[in-house]
Amino acid sequence: MTKGMKLPGANSITLHDGLAELSDAVAQRIADAANSAIAARGEFRLALAGGETPRHCYQSLRKLAVEWGKVHIYFGDERCLPQGDAQRNDTMAHETLLRYVAIPPGNVHAIPAERGAIVAATEYAGILKLPLDLVLLGIGEDGHTASLFPGNPATESRTAAVAVFDAPKPPPERVSLGMAVLNTAREKMFLVAGEGKRDALHRIAQGEALPAARVMGAEWHIEHAAWPDE
Repeated sequence: MTKGMKLPGANSITLHDGLAELSDAVAQRIADAANSAIAARGEFRLALAGGETPRHCYQSLRKLAVEWGKVHIYFGDERCLPQGDAQRNDTMAHETLLRYVAIPPGNVHAIPAERGAIVAATEYAGILKLPLDLVLLGIGEDGHTASLFPGNPATESRTAAVAVFDAPKPPPERVSLGMAVLNTAREKMFLVAGEGKRDALHRIAQGEALPAARVMGAEWHIEHAAWPDE
């Protein structure tokens, strides 16, 4: 729990003493959400995030009891790079989580970003099975989430999967889930660590409509080091 400063639109805010505590707590939340969804609907649709903070979470998640045969994995965004490239989010997810768990290969729905942003976004929109049960998200120092960047036209798109061009971080061409898909997910969780995120969180707390702030009703799991001075 927190006191003082709030994030508009957040469902809850939990501060954690370090990345390890955050990773373990979020991993347990994912496992609990998976078990609840499988009990209620027979499957669990999870969209993974890229980045260093989720990497640690996935290493914790692979140790927990999840009925992986009933889990479907999607991705919040992807870089338009060749399959297997070390900078792709699906490569990181495979190396830290998916290779260690008994998930059927057909249950992992990668974004075909190697085909270019326009083709990949169109194809992925046809692959998505909505609503997603849980979307994991991060926040960049500029307030972006997934590959929805401040001022980029993709952030305003209403399509399920959007082609992103001219991203301010390399590579400039990407594919992202659209803002509407993020907001219609049954649950959303932000994972935020590091002092570099303080300014973006402060701007959101002050009411600035950064892309991350436009995801409504999310759980925010934040390392103490990332929480702005009040």
